[in-house]
Amino acid sequence: MKNPFTDLFGEATRLTQGGQLHAATELIQRTLREAGLGGPAAPPPQPPDDMVIDAESRVVPDGTPPPSPGPSASPAAPEQWLRGSFAHRGRTLDYRLYVPPTAAGPAPAPRPLVVMLHGCTQDAQDFATGTRMNALAREAGVLVLYPEQPQQANAHRCWNWFKAQHQRRDRGEPDLLAALTRKIAAEHAVDASRIYVAGLSAGGAMADILGHSHPDVFAAIGVHSGLPQGVASDLPAALAAMRSGPATPAAGKPQGLPAIVFHGDADSTVHPANGAALAAAAARAQGDGQAETTRGRAPGGQSFTRTVHRTPDGRSVVEHWVVHGLGHAWSGGSAQGSHTAPGGVDASAEMLRFFLSHRRP
Repeated sequence: MKNPFTDLFGEATRLTQGGQLHAATELIQRTLREAGLGGPAAPPPQPPDDMVIDAESRVVPDGTPPPSPGPSASPAAPEQWLRGSFAHRGRTLDYRLYVPPTAAGPAPAPRPLVVMLHGCTQDAQDFATGTRMNALAREAGVLVLYPEQPQQANAHRCWNWFKAQHQRRDRGEPDLLAALTRKIAAEHAVDASRIYVAGLSAGGAMADILGHSHPDVFAAIGVHSGLPQGVASDLPAALAAMRSGPATPAAGKPQGLPAIVFHGDADSTVHPANGAALAAAAARAQGDGQAETTRGRAPGGQSFTRTVHRTPDGRSVVEHWVVHGLGHAWSGGSAQGSHTAPGGVDASAEMLRFFLSHRRP
């Protein structure tokens, strides 16, 4: 007489691996009944610890749709450091995205997004490390997007801020970056009224261009060691502006977004006059308003001069920080990243503070 348990465990394991948990349970129960061993139904066999079952099982009563999780059923989610690629109109960008953690409970409200544009020779990981923006964003509940300029678009991985085809709304890099920003905002429940863009050097120049080209996407801009939109339309003009500053004080058309500008007065790569021109243009667009200038020192001892333009109700809409003795580097950044100046004014913290005080109407 054949032993009824001869093939039981092999067949039950096969069914479990196929995601047929109910069938495996029935097989065990039927074999026990045929062997005259009644009693409580045995649980289905468990797969070995190293076995991966690529299937999701859910028991749903006949005719009843699966329940959709309500706001109170939102699980906790850890922080994420994602890697992605985005294609748009024949161009492709890689990017990194920082998503802060969420607590269990009601679904979180839509969260802000900061787009960070690296400088020449940098990439997303280097820029995130150097600016320490992810650590600040974790505490504030802010997503941070780091697009990467591919080397085939620029040999030094610079954003092409100095070319006419990359200074307009519906063309080139501004169009590509705005499309990527919209995609991330739609996929990650971003508050559309609180999207900001900041950058260093060439990335700062492109951030100012995006402020001009897409005021319907961004609520405020941050420029560190960058140049105003419109100072150049080719490489020779760009080099001249970097060396000596804009040819005229009103090199770029003023844009109406709130702006925070950082520049070192010892910057020998991008002349500090560019930061002053950018801040002046932003202030004119805001109606100049009430300006106040203060001088101080960062905890590390670096001195700075800060000029703030306020609205009649006292709200800061343009800030110009001149960091004394700072070269071409991100103020207050981490030594683990390139083009940083640890110990100075914390540009990342000041930009994030400024951004979160503004919403796009």
